[in-house]
Amino acid sequence: MPRLREVTRAEADDELVLQMYDRLFGPDRDPVAEPGTATGTPGNWWTVFALVPDVFRHAVRGFALYRSPRRQVDPVLRELGQTRAGWLRGSQFVYSQHCKACRSLGISEERIAAIAHWQVADCFSPVERALLAYTDSLVGDGGRVPDGVFDELRRHLNDEQILEFTYITAMYDMHAVISRALRLEYDDRPEPIVEIAAPEGFGARDIGADIAAPERA
Repeated sequence: MPRLREVTRAEADDELVLQMYDRLFGPDRDPVAEPGTATGTPGNWWTVFALVPDVFRHAVRGFALYRSPRRQVDPVLRELGQTRAGWLRGSQFVYSQHCKACRSLGISEERIAAIAHWQVADCFSPVERALLAYTDSLVGDGGRVPDGVFDELRRHLNDEQILEFTYITAMYDMHAVISRALRLEYDDRPEPIVEIAAPEGFGARDIGADIAAPERA
């Protein structure tokens, strides 16, 4: 379950929230009582964001912005960045959804699978490799971009395209973080890093001392 309350259809009174409920779940269906979207997600990203309608509107405007015909950056490049951002941030939701978006643009299964290990894959063009390296700097290194990466990026893209790509990729880094923090959609998973219990009867002892090499005389 998400960590925050979901907004039922009966509770929703914002026009855009209701419009998106209709579009994604069907007219008159309560997405809390009957979850599920066409892509297979529960849909609780929408029902949780509906708690604050102006935040909901801001997020929807962001989706419209990156899909606008006014964008100069190639949609294939955009989706490579969004998918890589989901992978790097460990968001199963963002990664899964944008793998599907890549497929809708005709990106091959080989190339989609290789996004996770692009550094050693030979199926990406020079501009795609530059963008994937830039994405790693944006998401993995918090915006610390080496000059060599940025110089290579500028060999292929103009300033407007770089700004668009930067903004969209950073936006999806944010969505990945939010989804994990609130356990939305496919990120509703238990924490994977937990202590594995010792065998029954094991007492407290210094394991480090057990495995340390003995000093030579």
